[in-house]
Amino acid sequence: MKRDGFSSVIFPIALLFGVIITGVIGFSIIEDFTLSESFFMTIITISTVGFQEVHPLSEAGRLFTALLIIFSLGIFGYVVTTITRLIVDGIFKNYYKDNKVKKRINKLSNHVVLCGYGRNGKQAAIELSENDEAFVIIESDETLINKVREESNLLYIHGDATHEDVLSESRIDKAKAMITTLPNDADNLFMVITARQINPDLAIISRASDDKSDIKLKRAGANNVIMSDKIGGQRMAKLVTQPDVVEFIEYIMLQRKKDVSLEEVSCKNLSSSFAGKSIRELDVRNVSGANIIGLKRKDKSYLINPEPNVMLSTEDQLFVLGTVEQINKLKEIIDFG
Repeated sequence: MKRDGFSSVIFPIALLFGVIITGVIGFSIIEDFTLSESFFMTIITISTVGFQEVHPLSEAGRLFTALLIIFSLGIFGYVVTTITRLIVDGIFKNYYKDNKVKKRINKLSNHVVLCGYGRNGKQAAIELSENDEAFVIIESDETLINKVREESNLLYIHGDATHEDVLSESRIDKAKAMITTLPNDADNLFMVITARQINPDLAIISRASDDKSDIKLKRAGANNVIMSDKIGGQRMAKLVTQPDVVEFIEYIMLQRKKDVSLEEVSCKNLSSSFAGKSIRELDVRNVSGANIIGLKRKDKSYLINPEPNVMLSTEDQLFVLGTVEQINKLKEIIDFG
């Protein structure tokens, strides 16, 4: 996480300590004051409070005091101004919140790392939140990260996601997925390469702007590459040719009430009573009310609207349409028979 605000106060504070040390040494040598007397004289001099000297000053002592006042006044004012700016800008408050968020991130596992909080990143964050997925946002832009800070439930890192140390701070090695939404394809490519090296089992979804970047990102280790401009163009054309189909699909996929949803259901825990049996024998529609509209095989091939006689295995992924209650009922059937 960035510390730019606190870095700006280190130099003036160092100058102030230097003036104090100079004053203590000067009074000790010139006036032969004790350490406590020299420190007291230095403090009342640079703060100009006007207390009486601990002992009458010599000619050299008065000259040294005058010079100390001249040099310390500007430095003292500089420190006060810098600290005031930190308080006014809320940097102290942000530092406190950032530390709390960092502690929460350090406890995460099986989460999603979201790189970038622009238009695509923000929409991804909304979708992840609505599906109760734990995720960490990495964003370098100060304005955007301040918007993230306003959301009490969001976890974030203020930094450049292309840096390996920032990715490590997000516990990328313990994450289950990473979404890269940066507008620069080269940055996304670098993040994909770095993340894949850190976590070979990570599911990586990357954004791409250029057609040629699609292949490069997949070669680098991205599982899926989304070209938002291409998808947007296709959607606009579909709204002309098949508007009702597009609206129907969006209603299912993007509705907020989730009355009906399309979900992926794994068969890895398929009950022994159904392993090696057909969809007809599972009797999904009658028992749960949900509908199996698609199936993904181990070889990544897809079956759309599979026939009732299709045999199921623990390697299959089902795509099920139904209400939350119906889909949960189906999961119970698959897991427990």
